[in-house]
Amino acid sequence: MIPTGHPAILPRKVGVLLINLGTPDAPDPASVKRYLGEFLSDRRVVELPPIIWQPVLRGLVLNTRPKKSAAAYAEVWRPDGSPLAAITKAQNAALQGAFGDDVLVDWAMRYGTPSIPDRLTAMKDAGCDRILLAALYPQYCAATTATAHDKAFGVLAGMRWQPAIRTLPPYHDDPLYIDALKQDIEANLAGLDFTPDAIVTSFHGMPQRTLALGDPYHCQCQKTARLLGEAMGRPMTISFQSRFGPAKWLEPATDETLKGLPAQGVKNVVVVAPGFSADCLETLEEVAMQGRDAFIESGGDRFAYLPCLNDGAPGIKMLRGIIARELAGWVSLP
Repeated sequence: MIPTGHPAILPRKVGVLLINLGTPDAPDPASVKRYLGEFLSDRRVVELPPIIWQPVLRGLVLNTRPKKSAAAYAEVWRPDGSPLAAITKAQNAALQGAFGDDVLVDWAMRYGTPSIPDRLTAMKDAGCDRILLAALYPQYCAATTATAHDKAFGVLAGMRWQPAIRTLPPYHDDPLYIDALKQDIEANLAGLDFTPDAIVTSFHGMPQRTLALGDPYHCQCQKTARLLGEAMGRPMTISFQSRFGPAKWLEPATDETLKGLPAQGVKNVVVVAPGFSADCLETLEEVAMQGRDAFIESGGDRFAYLPCLNDGAPGIKMLRGIIARELAGWVSLP
């Protein structure tokens, strides 16, 4: 019997929080500046002493980059908003009810809105005493997966009654992920009016020093590309995109790879991005637009960028499978 005046206790639920990187709220310089200010101030993202980096960020980067980036965002902005946010929201919608009535599925962005603190607090207030943090990064890197977890753990540090927490492991070599990629790529290839001479797998770049510091990211990207190539029965050309700043980044670079392919006799190319769970500025503008221009201007004939898994059937089936596995023991699923 609950004593008089006892705080209300909600029915117990399990939470699944889908987490992706983040995006500005609008394709304008002010919104982009706010987003970049948060993103590039993360010590996991830019591993320089703040006394060195912050003057550069505040004095140069945030006064020059937002206008250019806003124009790029405007090229890919959808009627329902940023592609990354809209797709993550759609993935969330597709997973509603997938794990039973007592499992609440929600989504958040590491930078921007909806925020991890807001959604974690909402889950706790809704009665979730067990929460799976599902950072949607197939390959693990401190600048992506770890910083999402850091933010969530920081929220927990302020909670008197903390929920139990699990985190979704990287799924770069998971058979469910490789099979979903294979199915989706083959379906998209069937819709093209040309046969590619090569398939380029473009992963988000990271500074070279992250490999030396111990991140498994580079090795996991290589394994994803190898397993995908084996599943499809053809080799993949691996590359890394989105270089930023003067530091040496993982190579080969996607833009240089695309520029060099025509000289090697590769006149028809397809690019896929198996390091991204949802299409975003980096895939839609940097690869599908800038990459196409670089390839054609260098002598290529046909170019196609194939979408990420997004909220398509193969991708949602894969997410259901890997999330259900991590919920084992918390919920009973068929």
